[in-house]
Amino acid sequence: MQEIKCPNCGKTFLVDESGYAQIVQQVRDKEFDRELQQREKALEDMKAKDLEIVQMKQKEEFEQRLSAQEAQLAEKERLIEQLKARLSGTETEKQLAVTQAVSQKEQEREAALSQKNNELAEKTRAIEALKARLNNSETEKQLAVSEAVREKEKAVSEKETEIASLKNRLSSQETESALKQQSLHREYESKLKQKDELIEYYKDFKARQSTKMIGESLEQHCLNQFNALRMTAFPQAYFEKDNDARSGSKGDFIFREARDGVEFISIMFEMKNEMDETATKHKNEDFFKELDKDRREKKCEYAVLVSLLEIDNELYNNGIVDVSYKYEKMYVIRPQFFIPIITLLRNAALNSLKYRQELEVARNQQIDVRNFEENISAFKEGFARNYRLASERFKTAIDEIDKTILHLQKTKDALLSSENNLRLANNKAEDLSIKKLTKNAPAVKAMFDDLRRENLQG
Repeated sequence: MQEIKCPNCGKTFLVDESGYAQIVQQVRDKEFDRELQQREKALEDMKAKDLEIVQMKQKEEFEQRLSAQEAQLAEKERLIEQLKARLSGTETEKQLAVTQAVSQKEQEREAALSQKNNELAEKTRAIEALKARLNNSETEKQLAVSEAVREKEKAVSEKETEIASLKNRLSSQETESALKQQSLHREYESKLKQKDELIEYYKDFKARQSTKMIGESLEQHCLNQFNALRMTAFPQAYFEKDNDARSGSKGDFIFREARDGVEFISIMFEMKNEMDETATKHKNEDFFKELDKDRREKKCEYAVLVSLLEIDNELYNNGIVDVSYKYEKMYVIRPQFFIPIITLLRNAALNSLKYRQELEVARNQQIDVRNFEENISAFKEGFARNYRLASERFKTAIDEIDKTILHLQKTKDALLSSENNLRLANNKAEDLSIKKLTKNAPAVKAMFDDLRRENLQG
């Protein structure tokens, strides 16, 4: 049971857990509705400001075009006035010329009364020619005035036509502005509806899960999102559960992708969520250290925490949050940014793929050189060992040969000594005769004499 104190009367009364939850839900719904109304009002104000800015821009453009047309019309009127002034100056000049010519002719007529009739006739013809020229000048003046009037009327007509065109364009722009306003309104309503649907989805999503299964369901949700795009966007990528817990901990998913045997992107993912009714509320920062440890142990380049914790924190609700100021190459996102974060990091890593491949080639070359040096060192060590053993055996053989030579020398000396004894024995044997043998043995000598005689007789 929960105790609740009335803020008006100060009375305290007890409610059970279901009643307490209903009261909390009512307060939360009221706060959510109030925040929703504030956001709708802010959107309406933003939309009105955008519309006002568009109308002001259109009005300024219309006034600029209208002032330009008025300036052009004023210029044409100025040209017409200049033309009229020039025509007026020509008329005055012509009148002065006529006056001077008449005066001159009168003077000539008075001075030449005594001249012949043919001179008078010639002067008369000159006067007629001058009058014809004056008549022609008058006709040209009338034609110029008519032309100027026609030009002015044409300019006025063009101005009226252009003003009508500008009015039509202004009307069409007003219509277009109204359509844009309606389109913006529908777009804002659509975005607001999508946000409301997303909020309802995650509220329902969290409400339908138990405390034990809610984290696993978030993992399944992200896995389903990835599998929906796996064959189209990530056909060669590896994205599987992290089942290696030899170090005592493990992440949820590992994303890896390679080109031509060179891995250019790897991400360790951790999904965290909890029920609204959970008494002890976790924070995203509680999991940073463990996630960074898993990333380093599994040799991943990036670490991403997909979290529904701190659902009211605007920092995490506004998009992808970079927390590399605490832990290197780590980001915190909401589930709706799961695919975008993979795409962003993957596209950024693709730009460095060429350098990674060159680095891998250089590393392989270094490994080849190191292996070559190790092989040379092993050969030198083996050769030195074999040389040492062979040298030791050779020395032993030399010693044994020396010993054998000494032994053979002794044997030779013994054989030489034996040969000398044999020679002496042979000499003694050659010097041996029956006469010498029986020299001191008369009986034996008698026996040999008898045998000799028998042999002679026989």
